[in-house]
Amino acid sequence: MADSVVLDAVDLHILRLLQNDARTTYRELAAEVGVAPSTCLDRVARLRRTGVILGHQLRLDPAKLGRGLEALLLVQVRPHRRELIGPFVDRIRALPESRALFHLTGPDDYLVHVAVADPSDLQRLVLDEFTSRREVARVETRLIFQEWECGPLLPPSAGPSLSAD
Repeated sequence: MADSVVLDAVDLHILRLLQNDARTTYRELAAEVGVAPSTCLDRVARLRRTGVILGHQLRLDPAKLGRGLEALLLVQVRPHRRELIGPFVDRIRALPESRALFHLTGPDDYLVHVAVADPSDLQRLVLDEFTSRREVARVETRLIFQEWECGPLLPPSAGPSLSAD
């Protein structure tokens, strides 16, 4: 892949640690990977500059915000044309219930992860914001019972890591 960045064992260790706790200080990170803090700072800066590290995210508990029901909506858009896709994507991304939006191949065009208050709120969302749109041909709803974090994400050549990092 032309966009891949060459990473050594120290870079991979830094990425494992930061994916487990992005608030780890450079001093703690450097001590854990066995390099000087200035070297660690330089490496993290390079990982940011090359786009390997994209930023920091704050994770929130949807249930504690009054959105205790999460669902995946499989959406089929017809006709699937560029002039309809842009406004559709913009509208779905702007909905406060939307958590993630994926453009897919196959019979469904989009997968939308949403968080709502309850079943009636989910019904309102599907009817008022999805099926009421002319370009939406079909919506299938799947409730999410539980979610698990996976990772850390590493390049294929790094192989699986079963350590407790």
